[in-house]
Amino acid sequence: MLGNLPHRARQVRDLLRRDGLVQTCRMIWVRLRHGPGQWSKTDVIGYYEFLVEKKPLSTQGVAGAKTMLWVIPDFNIGSGGHLNIFRTIYNLEPKGYVSTILIVGGTTHVDAKAAKKDIVEHFFPVRAEVIMDGDVLPSTEYVVATGWQTAYHVNRLPAASKKVYFAQDFEPLFYPAGSEYVFSENTYHFGFYGITAGQWLADKLSSEYAMQAKSVGFGVDERYKAHRRREPEIKRVFFYARPPTARRAFELGLVVLDLVHKRLPHVQFVLAGWDTENYRIPFPHLSCGTVGLDDLPDLYSQCDVALVLSLTNLSLLPLELMACRCAVVSNRGANVEWLLNDDIAILADLTPDSLADAVCRALTDDAYRVEMMDRAEQFASTQNWDDVAVAFEAGLVAAREAV
Repeated sequence: MLGNLPHRARQVRDLLRRDGLVQTCRMIWVRLRHGPGQWSKTDVIGYYEFLVEKKPLSTQGVAGAKTMLWVIPDFNIGSGGHLNIFRTIYNLEPKGYVSTILIVGGTTHVDAKAAKKDIVEHFFPVRAEVIMDGDVLPSTEYVVATGWQTAYHVNRLPAASKKVYFAQDFEPLFYPAGSEYVFSENTYHFGFYGITAGQWLADKLSSEYAMQAKSVGFGVDERYKAHRRREPEIKRVFFYARPPTARRAFELGLVVLDLVHKRLPHVQFVLAGWDTENYRIPFPHLSCGTVGLDDLPDLYSQCDVALVLSLTNLSLLPLELMACRCAVVSNRGANVEWLLNDDIAILADLTPDSLADAVCRALTDDAYRVEMMDRAEQFASTQNWDDVAVAFEAGLVAAREAV
């Protein structure tokens, strides 16, 4: 048993890099639940039992108007996807919506009270009640799936509720071609009404899966504003470095930055998003790891250019960087250009040379960069979460009226 410890440690390390903390904890929890003997074998059937569970989930009470049941996977502090979910719940509350949050698929929280405490202290002070898988479920006007695993739970709930899919990205592309790609893709055929983050995803779900869908945009939190630049004579490039999130193209980004370093050796590089200390990075850089939300605006403001790559849906990061007067370099593609364009960002083809050219131009042509930062900052200032909440409510109304 002890002889296997180094092997198990490597397994846990690899899972953390690939899937993140919450999914790794869920895997460990599932294996512990099936007893010590299961450490030597992978329990595929147990892990995916929710895929084929047919027993309907029952609810109690009468569904009131504007009541919502949000079905979410467990979360850890700093989860961007959960931040958007809790922000939406919080912004709908002044409009009269009463929400309940159901956590499914195992949890690292001791109980629902502890989970609610984390949401209020680290995300948003929602009034919503938090319940756990197995608790009595309330009848609500809307039930909201928030990820592909949660969609299987929503599919088992009574048809009396209007079932909505809050889709923030095209989740099949989180995986290589294989079982989980299929499991995720299958949920787009469940007949839910989609409310998507951005028009690219709404168009994709509509054209490829015949889903009815309405999009909402992005906003920028008030914390994201330009801070005083302390060393303006030093050129810096920020890179969103997140190795376990393949869709953020960490490896491509490093190759690009290495090319930039060889052309402009005086430039400094700042990496944030994940601990990259175990990676051999040949150019001088500052590895910030995971940075607290309140510290991000100052970090962004100390950089001239940011390289942000998105192989699936765009994240909030480009807008937040723009609000802090950091010029954004990103890749071309419909998944990016539904929000970004050549007036407010520097877009390039997904090749190392093209992206390196874009970064170098932004660093060496000060007038070009400053003019773009002016336009980008102005654009970011027009993107607010109140408008997003209005659009989300319009999506709920459309879902209620949909056939």
